[in-house]
Amino acid sequence: MTPPPGPKAAPDLDPGWLVPGALVLRLMLVAALAVALSGAVAAWLVTRASGQEAMRRVVSQQTDEVEVVARLLASKIEQSQKVLRTVAAGITPAMLESPSSLEWLLQQGLPAVQFFDTMQVARDNGELRLNLRAGQIEKAADLDPTERDALRRTLVDGKPLVSELIAGRRGEARVMFTMPLHREDGTVVGVVAGALRLQSQSLLPPSMTLPARDDSQLIVFTRDGTILSHSDPTRVLGQVRDEVGLAPVYTRWQSQAQPVVGRGMTHVQSDHIVSMAGMPLPQWIVARVSQSQALLAPLRGAQREAWWLAVASMVLCMLLAVALMGWMAQPLAQLTFKARQLLRTSARQQPAQDVHWPRAGGEVGELVRVFQGLVQQGSLQQSRKDTVVGQFQAVLDSAPVGIVITRHGMLEVVSHQACVMLGYSAHELQGRPARILYASDADYAQVGDRVRAEVAAHGAFDGDVCFLRKDGTPVWARVQGQGVRPEEVHGGTVWILEDITAAREAQVQQSWGRAHDALTQLYNRAAFDERLGQLMAERSARQRAVVPAADEEGGETQGDGVVLFLDLDHFTVVNDIAGHDAGDDVLRHVARLLASHVRQIGWAARLGGDEFAVVLPGCALARGQAVAEQLRAAVRAWEPSYQGRSFTLGVSIGLVVLDASLQDVPSVLYAADMACYDAKRAGRNRVETRHARDASVTSSGRMALGPV
Repeated sequence: MTPPPGPKAAPDLDPGWLVPGALVLRLMLVAALAVALSGAVAAWLVTRASGQEAMRRVVSQQTDEVEVVARLLASKIEQSQKVLRTVAAGITPAMLESPSSLEWLLQQGLPAVQFFDTMQVARDNGELRLNLRAGQIEKAADLDPTERDALRRTLVDGKPLVSELIAGRRGEARVMFTMPLHREDGTVVGVVAGALRLQSQSLLPPSMTLPARDDSQLIVFTRDGTILSHSDPTRVLGQVRDEVGLAPVYTRWQSQAQPVVGRGMTHVQSDHIVSMAGMPLPQWIVARVSQSQALLAPLRGAQREAWWLAVASMVLCMLLAVALMGWMAQPLAQLTFKARQLLRTSARQQPAQDVHWPRAGGEVGELVRVFQGLVQQGSLQQSRKDTVVGQFQAVLDSAPVGIVITRHGMLEVVSHQACVMLGYSAHELQGRPARILYASDADYAQVGDRVRAEVAAHGAFDGDVCFLRKDGTPVWARVQGQGVRPEEVHGGTVWILEDITAAREAQVQQSWGRAHDALTQLYNRAAFDERLGQLMAERSARQRAVVPAADEEGGETQGDGVVLFLDLDHFTVVNDIAGHDAGDDVLRHVARLLASHVRQIGWAARLGGDEFAVVLPGCALARGQAVAEQLRAAVRAWEPSYQGRSFTLGVSIGLVVLDASLQDVPSVLYAADMACYDAKRAGRNRVETRHARDASVTSSGRMALGPV
């Protein structure tokens, strides 16, 4: 029977404008927030920078202003001194003896006298010869004590003087200038003085503080705080300590006992900007006190307008960014719509290659091609994974040693040889905890402590471990373990297991103990001498049976192996700092390192202390040097860590070839020891080769073994 026709597929209608997905909406929100944040930060930075720049300019302008005023006033002081010096130049010593001539000179003969409000002339004995005020002669008794003191100091010091502020009997403040009169030999014969009213045009005219401003005041005051000039005339002769804004700056300046200098300085306070510059000669200070809020008021208004413009610009940019992102996200929204349609119309799960991807260009087409490529890459990677898994399983099945991979205390991978060694099948071990391989929890915990200590010190584990077979019998294995990825603590560990049960049983025998070192499990000195002696005896027998072919040049015969003499460098540092237990651990590790490198081509022994020997029978010189270099590099690359400190070791190696010139064990060891001494002397951590012809043996056959 023919099945009834199915429903017709709905035509693929144009979805039109689609609302973007949640991800795009979040991106729109992030973009809007980014625009708002960047605009706010930019506006804040501009406002802050403009405020700082405006403040800098105000400070600079105000500092320059007080410096200019201070220099102007200083120039007036200098001009007054010059005028007085002109007057002094016209007075001769003879005139001091003639009051009439002196009076005529000051009243009519010198026009410069009219520059001053008062004029006095005194002799060197302090006698006042003339007291002229406003062109009229007054009595000497009318002279103010402060003026007398200024005249006296000038006579004593012989130097010009600018007096402190003088308040006259009429209540007019004035300043006196003095100039000494000299004889031809330079001695002081008298003094001439002139005074100027404080508010005179020649000193501090009232117009200096104009135009008056409510937000700023120009003040001139003395070192002791007496106001000489002020924008408010009623404050003249008042105290600076009563001035708002200036008082704390003056108090701090006075407490620091700073000198009066002409360089301007500005102090910015929360509500005032105070600039000061000094006039060193009269010890006066010029100050400009301004209200910061009033000065920066125009800037604040401009900043507020800028903020409103910035907010309007940010809102416009946010709307524009959202609209553009919505328009650009339409292709992605349409692809999502097509994907949902595909899911709704799928009646059954189809293979990836049978999926009908939508045809489109631009970003959507690129995404479709990316999806197709990912599907193809997934299929290819799965095929490669199957191949690698098959190769890995073949390695596990054919490896002559047991291989086990654990992670978090669980057995993940167990090779065929490991299963045979432990008496289990693979499915009985994989996925099970490693605890089942031990006789008790205590044994499992003890081995775990050993592993952690070895890994902390050496970065890997190498030791003998007793496991429990499935039938309950013990099996000893030499276990070497290292992380799959050393940089990842929990990345898993690979273990290599080598059955040493027979060797372990041999160790129990008394003969084994006599021939091996208890600490390192290597041959001891006696066993080394015995084995090397047997090797040399066999070599001598072969040489007697076969006549060696003589070398045409008289050279030596080919060697029959090499002997290495190894002495650890800086071993005492480990003993001194980390203790003898750490030193014993270093010796055990170095012994295992030597044994693992030469197991297939020779054997190693511990001669005593940190001295080892390696015998490589039948090894040529070049091969022996290569093995010695490998051993040196392996020891150098190992960095043990004890008590939180890492140590770097080295090894000096002496190499000697077993040839016909070496007849006994002492001569061999002496030659190797001397080669090791050469390595030590050449800088340590190196390999040195010495030939038999370079070695000299004493008649007793003794040699200098021991650390160099």
